[in-house]
Amino acid sequence: MAEINTFQYAGEYKLESGEILPGFTLAYHTYGKLNSAKDNVIWICHALTANSDAENWWPGLIGKGKLFDPSDYFIICANIPGSCYGSTGPLSIDIGTDRPFYHNFPLLTVLDIVGALDIMRKKLGIKKIHAVMGGSLGGQQALEWSIINPGLIKNLVMVASNAKSSPWGIAFRESQRMAIEADPTWKEYIPEAGIEGMKVARSIALLSYRNYQTYLKSQSEENNNKVDKFKASSYQRYQGEKLAKRSFNAYSYWTLSKAMDSHNVARGRGGMKKALSLIKAKVLTIGISSDILFPPPESKFIAEKVKDGRYEEIDSLYGHDGFLIEVPQLTKIIKPFLSK
Repeated sequence: MAEINTFQYAGEYKLESGEILPGFTLAYHTYGKLNSAKDNVIWICHALTANSDAENWWPGLIGKGKLFDPSDYFIICANIPGSCYGSTGPLSIDIGTDRPFYHNFPLLTVLDIVGALDIMRKKLGIKKIHAVMGGSLGGQQALEWSIINPGLIKNLVMVASNAKSSPWGIAFRESQRMAIEADPTWKEYIPEAGIEGMKVARSIALLSYRNYQTYLKSQSEENNNKVDKFKASSYQRYQGEKLAKRSFNAYSYWTLSKAMDSHNVARGRGGMKKALSLIKAKVLTIGISSDILFPPPESKFIAEKVKDGRYEEIDSLYGHDGFLIEVPQLTKIIKPFLSK
């Protein structure tokens, strides 16, 4: 049974940009119990539009008899700063103005996100993490965490992620933000600003999350006489509406996509080689053969550059989204890695 909690930090939190966040709140889910040795912690870092309920959005990963069984592990997933599912984000009240931050929410980096998670971790009294795991933006957080606190994490598992955001990935996200900017309401200081633009942004994102073969298999038409109202068209519109109905907002989309752009563990550490050499954890990186957003060489690069790294690759029709879908394949690789 999952427990839903809220962590509040009242101190000023200095961000990488130099801006100050006047405290923050993090919503988080836990599954299972901490053992007497306090060494059974699994920390799951979530991706762009997810929340802290990892059992829900990563189906098949958590549960009795599954990879992360709550009877064996104490599993934590926190909704990250900048998001909109219980944690401090752009729609939160700025205590300096007594109004929501809206467009004035400060720029966050992945390092800022991880720093907030680490503050929470300390307050919870967790001194060791058996494994930290994440896909996409979640993997970026997991890697950064393993660098800023090398002695904390025993095992690092990254799926479809990288050590530095690629120009290709940044370009995709910039196009998504351009769609939000094109929404005339984006200039307004209201909760629903840019929501129509965000729907378009999400449809652009789906093109990078999937690939040509995915659409060919799932969205092809059987009717050769059709000239309009194609399945692929309705699918794109459906994906935008689906995200909006999940109460995600354009401000958080903007903020977290910018955070992904910032990801580069070499920054301020004397280069990529020096940064990755700081990691003491045993590292497993997993690439997805059909991923066009985070191509497999990005995952393989990390495994080759750390002291104790291993790379595996899975096949999937679903491209980048395969990290959420191909749980049986992931389990087959991750379970023996963690049991060694």
